[in-house]
Amino acid sequence: MKTRNKVLAPILIGALACGLTTGCLQKVDDAESAQKTAPAAETAAPSAPAENTSSSEAGSGTESSTSAAESTSGADAVTQPGSGVVYVYNWGEYMDPEVPKDFEKETGIKVVYDEFETNEIMYPKVAAGAATYDLICPSDYMISKMIENDLLQPINFDHVPNVKNIDETYMKQSQGFDPGNKYSIPYCWGTVGILYNTSMVKEKVDSWNILWDEKYKDNILMQDSVRDAFMVAEEILGYDMNTTKEDEVSKAADLLIKQKPLVQAYVIDQVRDKMIGGEAALGVIYSGEAIYTKRENPDLEYVIPKEGTNVWIDSWVIPKNAKNVENAEKFLNYLCRGDVAEKNFEYITYSTPNKAARDLIQDEDIRNSTVAFPTAEMLKNSEVYTYLGEDGDALYNKYWEKVKSS
Repeated sequence: MKTRNKVLAPILIGALACGLTTGCLQKVDDAESAQKTAPAAETAAPSAPAENTSSSEAGSGTESSTSAAESTSGADAVTQPGSGVVYVYNWGEYMDPEVPKDFEKETGIKVVYDEFETNEIMYPKVAAGAATYDLICPSDYMISKMIENDLLQPINFDHVPNVKNIDETYMKQSQGFDPGNKYSIPYCWGTVGILYNTSMVKEKVDSWNILWDEKYKDNILMQDSVRDAFMVAEEILGYDMNTTKEDEVSKAADLLIKQKPLVQAYVIDQVRDKMIGGEAALGVIYSGEAIYTKRENPDLEYVIPKEGTNVWIDSWVIPKNAKNVENAEKFLNYLCRGDVAEKNFEYITYSTPNKAARDLIQDEDIRNSTVAFPTAEMLKNSEVYTYLGEDGDALYNKYWEKVKSS
């Protein structure tokens, strides 16, 4: 599933009008990600964009790039209304595989779908022009960075009428990283918290401090993500999670180094699998994955620590060099349809900002879940990541290397 790094721009967490308090997407370090080159002829059976499997050394994760779901043949697509292709770049396991297939059947537009694991892997490819996608799903702070570096084009909302289904709360929040809502449409959102096994942890879990408790030595899982790891330490120390003061970042690194002998592993998606399998007692995880893990192991519980946490949002954007903008708009409009958004929510379990989709959720426990849709009170101490700039990124990477090499 999705790994994420949040370095997002300021968003108002307080005024969450609906029970869906906010902030949406996935995690990982300050980062970057990639694209692929579209074929010259859009109407021919398309091949995958260039440099499909190359990875970046910018982040700590490794990329999982896969060609998407089976679809109608290129020849069939040409003969149907709206024929052509749309190149989509998304997080791993971040869309129901049936959704691209259904879109192809309805429109005749072929979806070439690739996956990335971190923002860090995605961004360099896009920035270097090494590949061309029509629709990408970065995290909040990364969208801010892409806007700043002139990598995105404004979305023509007249061509995406189903944007009306996105709750206004999330559109307003998105203005923190996308002023005026010009370049992005929210897709998923969530929080970072602690997943714990109630058969292994008998005490109350309400603070990040438990991750420094020596009795859980070798039973603690941390996120292999610069911002998420530092966020935990900064919350304990009472610092702003977006601090760029070197003395504060240094002290947060020292705290992580002190914790390291207790940590079983720094991992990404493996947190989910290890916790389900009872291989660890405590793990830092994203709320969407927490919903999935509880389905698989009823002993697991998720909590947002009292010190506060990060809220994130992942959104769809259209790169400036997209070759199939009209088809990108059609697919984006399709993804904003209530029934489609609900199908994706059921598959990926990350909270949806789509109010029409939430109304369609059949499982009352999930529809009213405070894991999926925490209240404003639960998020009162939480923040969103902001883009720290190149100097800020370098500062965090410097101390992250110190943590990892200690």
